Parts: sequence; structure tokens; C-alpha cells
Amino acid sequence: MATFTVKPKERINHTLTVPGDKSITHRSVMLLSLSEGNSIISNYLKADDTNRTITAFKNMGVNITEISDDKLLVEGVGIKGLKAPHCAIDAGNSGTTIRLLSGILAGQNFSCEIFGDESLSKRPMKRIIEPLRLMGVEISAKDDQYPPLKIKGNPDLKPIKYTMPVASAQVKSCIIFAGMQAKGETHVIEPAPSRDHTEKMLKYLGAKIDVYENKITIEGPTTLKAKDIHVPGDISSASYFLVAGLLVPNSEIEIKNVGFNKYRIGFLQILSKMGANIQIKNIENVCNETVVDIVASSSELHGLSVDQNLIPSMIDEIPLLVLVATQAKGTTIISGAEELRVKESDRIKTITTELNKMGAKITELTDGFVIEGKTLLHGAEVYSYNDHRVAMTLAIAGLIADGETKINNSECVNISFPGFWEILEKI
Repeated sequence: MATFTVKPKERINHTLTVPGDKSITHRSVMLLSLSEGNSIISNYLKADDTNRTITAFKNMGVNITEISDDKLLVEGVGIKGLKAPHCAIDAGNSGTTIRLLSGILAGQNFSCEIFGDESLSKRPMKRIIEPLRLMGVEISAKDDQYPPLKIKGNPDLKPIKYTMPVASAQVKSCIIFAGMQAKGETHVIEPAPSRDHTEKMLKYLGAKIDVYENKITIEGPTTLKAKDIHVPGDISSASYFLVAGLLVPNSEIEIKNVGFNKYRIGFLQILSKMGANIQIKNIENVCNETVVDIVASSSELHGLSVDQNLIPSMIDEIPLLVLVATQAKGTTIISGAEELRVKESDRIKTITTELNKMGAKITELTDGFVIEGKTLLHGAEVYSYNDHRVAMTLAIAGLIADGETKINNSECVNISFPGFWEILEKI
């Protein structure tokens, strides 16, 4: 169990890049594997989560080769070209791998088992099991809910019209991936918008997909045309260093080439409402995704109530928002975030417990938090609960705390952000 010690900083001025977007890397590997022809993924994220997806497709007969430090060559096999793996697929800690891959396996002509680590084995899968069963897939799970999942593919999937009870890009993508293998139109209706990397990438690769407000229609069976994909920097990873720029005195941090998906910028929108000095520069369109440079400077912040409708667009950044709120004047209330209870850890409980150790005044709600600010944080020995986002949030807290902060299980950042500690030391 590794421990990383963070010391407070008086000033930061730095320009940096962050690793490739995790969500886009997963989807690039999956969809280019199902495309017809060869393609290159550049600036892909090399992390434990994405390696699980790469390994899964290699085990199903796709040739995926690292041709340089940040480039993968993917030799697509077509929508029906996957082969049955010789053993069960290990998704590790990756909810994206198990949920999205289930949608792909739904329409294949073989059976397969997917399992994960202790944390993933406690995450709910009923939300994908139900719609896939409606499409004619046989799926079994522990307590009909938890991994491992045993999926018997059905090459004759039925298209469905499905209204999702909870907004989730992973669940939406799972149904879309199954729908692109069914004959006819599959309709997915979201209760609130969620990140749309799947829809953008499918359109880029030539699929017949239509998006109108909160309704997505995919026409199957789909043929995907291989195209090169450049993965932008991950905005969730960038957020940690943007917050460092906001909270450390006399500081300015610029992060270049960051993905700026409109359904993932709820965190930046909330920060701006709190008074954050954030600038967006050099806007480009790259492979159907918006890419920008972002600059964050030291700011005087004030508390607010977070609109529940923004929660899906910032679900990964909420622990970080809780930290920001401890440094904002007044009270901040976050509600509608019960999804945090079923992440890599119970993030409502874990981030409340650990930041309160450092002097924060946070009250845990069933679906969120009440945070009193502004509070002086002090160094403490804290725990990540093997949750990468909790670990990185505590690291940024350590930059503004009085004294040293020791973070246990610090190696868990490799799930999404290898090199995080090295960048933190540089700044």
C-alpha cells in the first residue's frame, strides 16, 4: 500500500497537458474494433481501466498494436467479427468496460462471462440487464444484479423503445451498442442529458444515429467505417489542476488540448457561478469533439445550491466540488447525487469522512452534502478507499492545508490518471 505526502504550496504558475480522455479511449477501442478497416487512435489513455477494454478485444480476436508511446493501431473486424474469448473477461475496476461491453456482447453469436474486482462486484448492473433482456438477451448475475455477468449473445436482437429511469451515459451507450446490432430502430429516452461521446463517435464512423433533445435513435444493423481518432485531454483529469489554480494563492494554471463536451462541463459552469476566474481559449473541432485550452487563476469563491439537473454532467467531479465548497464563503448544498453511493467507493461517505478529518465542515445527506465555508484545512493522514477520484481530491486539498497530508492507497490513481503524482510534484 503506497503513501504519498503532499505539502502546502504558496503559489503555482504552470502550463501542462493531461492524459487522453478515459471515456473516449474506451469507446474508440470498442467501436474501431467493430469497424471495417484499420485505424489509429492517438493520445489514448494508458491506464488500468482502458487496458481492461483493450485486453478484452484482443481476447476476442482483434489485433490491437501499440505503434508508439501514445498510438494504437486497431485492425477492425466488423460488427459481427468478434470471436468467443477463451476465458472470462476481467473488467477490473472499470464500470465502463463491463457495461458498454455487455451491449456489444448482446448481439454476438457466442456466450461470455465478465467479472471485476471487489469494488466492481458491488456496483449495480440491473440497469443494463433489464433493457438487454427486453432485446432478447439471456443474462445471469449474482442476485440478479451484480457481477459476474454471464451473457448469451443473440444475433437476432429485437429493437426496443426504452425510457431510462436514471441518467447514465454507460447505460445509454450499452443500449445503443446493442441497438446498432438489432434489425430496425432502437430508441433510448434519457431523463436528463448525459455525456454523448458514443453518439458523436458513431456519427463520425458513419452509423445511422439521430439525436433529438433527450431521445436517441440508432438504426441497425450498422456498418462502421474505420477512421483515425485523436483523443483529447480528459476534462475530469484536468479539473484537479484547475482547482489547484483556483485555490492556491497567487496562482495560474493553463491546461492545453482538453476535451470540452457540453455534457461534461457542469463542473466548470458551477465554478463560474461560484466566482471562479476561468478562461476558455483556442476552440477547435477534432474528430467530432470540441477541444480547448483552459486557464484557471486564484479566485474568491462563494457557496451556492447546485442544480440537480447539472449532476449527470459533473458526476465524476463532485468530490472535487465538495473540496472547492470548503474554501467558498457561505453554505453550499449539493443534492440529487445519490449515484455517488455506487461508484468505486461510496463517495458521499468517503469524501465527507476524509475532508472532515482535515478540518472541513461537511454534513452528509442521503443524496449529497451540506458544506460550510470558508474553513482552514490542516494536514492529516487520510485514506483513498482505493478510489482514484477520492485520492486525487485529497491531494489537491493537501496543497492548501496547513502541514503535511499523507494519502494512503495512493497508487489507485493509476485507474484513470497514471502520472498524476509526477505532475503534482512538477507544479
